[in-house]
Amino acid sequence: MNKLSALAARCLRVAGRRLRFPDIVTERARVNARGQQEAFVQHLMQSQRHANPRDLAHFEHQVYSQNGEDGIIAEIFRRIGSQKKNFIEIGVGDGLENNTAFLLSQGWTGLWMDGSPRNGKIIRQKFAKLTSDGKLKFIESFITAENVNSLIVSAGMPDEVDLLSIDIDRNTYFIWEALSQVKARLVVVEYNATMPPWLDWKVQYRADEWYDGTFYYGASLKAFESLGLKLGYSLVGCDLHGVNAFFVRSDLVEGNFDPPFTSEARYEPPRYWLSRTAGHQRGYGDFNR
Repeated sequence: MNKLSALAARCLRVAGRRLRFPDIVTERARVNARGQQEAFVQHLMQSQRHANPRDLAHFEHQVYSQNGEDGIIAEIFRRIGSQKKNFIEIGVGDGLENNTAFLLSQGWTGLWMDGSPRNGKIIRQKFAKLTSDGKLKFIESFITAENVNSLIVSAGMPDEVDLLSIDIDRNTYFIWEALSQVKARLVVVEYNATMPPWLDWKVQYRADEWYDGTFYYGASLKAFESLGLKLGYSLVGCDLHGVNAFFVRSDLVEGNFDPPFTSEARYEPPRYWLSRTAGHQRGYGDFNR
């Protein structure tokens, strides 16, 4: 029995006083899986592909993000700086798992947009003080390429923000394309890692279509690379899970990130099985201290 398994066994013997046997088996399996995940990541980070200590994957950390985006975003802003500490995030879930909640907790301000009535109800309850204070603006609406600009204008957001994050599954590519007048220092988008890094592909745009649960959604990393260059951004990295791609305004890249800024060099395959939320149940709090 290795050290991790021995530690897990001791923890489970204590927990077993309160857990039924099936729960103990499930918990042991969860601990073992977590150990295997950590071992795989450590091995991956020692590979030639990630040997550069400036590689953004070395800075992954999860607070409110789905995966390690919180840490990557923090490192990018450490390198390029922020100006107004503001953001726009489109597709925020219930507010406790997204790319800007951690920034919000550190005193940033911005706009959240989401089309789910359930998520909207939770956000209005959990973040009522921030919305009433004007630190957080929230729009509940089904987002399309046709209405996204007018919605942002209606919220009174400036054209220049530090962070723009977009994750609405099927139409993410087209929303970013439509937002050509919004200038952000950093843009984070969800890409479709099922598609190979050399393929310039995107789903057919339909404003009224939702994600159907298959891998027919979004756009390939190559398509986002091309769109980013068109809008003035360079692809500086992806998270290890193969979910998010990070684009920095091209005039801020030199000296802060190492080339090449291509999908072939930055692509991470779909490792969705690495996803996990560690620790206690999430709750929102002020970390700006």
